[in-house]
Amino acid sequence: MITVIIAGGSGTRLWPLSTPEYPKHLLKLTGERTMLQTAYARASRIGDTIYVVTEASHSDHVREQLPEVPAENFIIEPGRRGTAHCIVMALDVIARRHDKAEPVAFIHSDHHVRDIAGFVRSFNVAGRVSAERSAITLIGIEPSFPATGFGYIERNGAIDADSGVYSVESFKEKPDYETAQNYLNAGNYLWNCGYFVGSVDTFLNEMERSAPELMASYQTLSALDDPTSAAYRQAYLGLDNQVIDIALIEKAQSLAVVSASFDWMDVGSFKDLHDVVERDEAGNYFGGEGINPIDVENVYIRNEEAKPIAVIGLDNVVVVNTPDGILVARKDVSHRTGEVAKKLQS
Repeated sequence: MITVIIAGGSGTRLWPLSTPEYPKHLLKLTGERTMLQTAYARASRIGDTIYVVTEASHSDHVREQLPEVPAENFIIEPGRRGTAHCIVMALDVIARRHDKAEPVAFIHSDHHVRDIAGFVRSFNVAGRVSAERSAITLIGIEPSFPATGFGYIERNGAIDADSGVYSVESFKEKPDYETAQNYLNAGNYLWNCGYFVGSVDTFLNEMERSAPELMASYQTLSALDDPTSAAYRQAYLGLDNQVIDIALIEKAQSLAVVSASFDWMDVGSFKDLHDVVERDEAGNYFGGEGINPIDVENVYIRNEEAKPIAVIGLDNVVVVNTPDGILVARKDVSHRTGEVAKKLQS
């Protein structure tokens, strides 16, 4: 199986740690390795052939962090055009070099997974099911609360109940809270974690049936001789910005889903990050030097400068100090950090 790591996000919800020039997947957030490096370690357990799709503005950092990846296996977006078109570009590059019937697994660089063996098992099952059924195969997570930031996969009949494989009745992207609660209560919905498995032929057949505009994008790129040429970059920049979930998966006529046999976290906010790092007995995380806490609990404090930080008598807060800015937020609303980061960028 070929694995493609998507490493092109901007990570605005983790500002000021994450910036457009150095987004969250390049940071050591959950351990001694960066999120990109841990994603690569997981990918290497799926198969030997690994590609990395990243964006030009931070591609040098990505290359530096993954010296074991051959230079030709970095696929560089000249500008962000959404997950739909970065996947289309990856499919074009892979089609030029590999058997178009070989399964391809698309994973993300900013997810936190502890059970690597379960991760590998789920992808092996997804690769087998996709090949047998010629269907794009998703991997879904059993929901634990009515999340409104994830897509939902509605399971239908079992394909292989012992392996947790089901046909897909529908795919719903990011519902409102009431709808998400209904999905949770129904018991036959899974969170979409953005993992897609299918051969080049399977993706192209589904695009031809369900997303002709994406197929047209693929044909535009594949008609050019050299994916590293200026003409190719210009053609890519002429494409619009779309997410794969809406552009293809919601419309797809043939999908399967594997119910994940591993833990999973999309580290999309400081609350998420606090949930996965090691904490003391009071639920506190302290990262960096010069932190002076008094009577605090359930706090995430990180200092990346020499000046001291004092936090007194607080709980449920995030305090982050970096050369790029200072964030002080209640942890349960820390996802709104992205609003500030986008204002600063503009």
